Amino acid sequence: MTERDVILNELAQGLRPMSQGIEWFDTHGPEEQAEVLLFLRHHCVQARAVTEDGPESIRRAGLRPTHTPAVLITRGPINRQLGRIAGLTPVDERRKAFRLLVAVLAVADERRRDRFCSDGCGHWWHRLSVAGR
Repeated sequence: MTERDVILNELAQGLRPMSQGIEWFDTHGPEEQAEVLLFLRHHCVQARAVTEDGPESIRRAGLRPTHTPAVLITRGPINRQLGRIAGLTPVDERRKAFRLLVAVLAVADERRRDRFCSDGCGHWWHRLSVAGR
């Protein structure tokens, strides 16, 4: 587990405010930001994000439906769209992509936790509220 792992999971679980997440994201250069977005995309896939997660994720991210990442997530298979969102390059779009991907991870992981981990699990990130606080 790296600091990045902990920060992203704390954001997805609401243990850290998004304002801190954006500040952290902004401290990274363009290449590092691209890595963070790809890392988030991977975690969304691992959490079994589905196309139906899009609208709730947009709402949680505080994006308008017309923002580029929001438009992308509602158009087509989610795995392909997550990759496109992670690949956005303008700074403003990257910040929106970051917020949206964190929200997608939150929605998908909540569902996974309810369905598969409600009786306990070995996922370290599901113990952050106990271990990290």
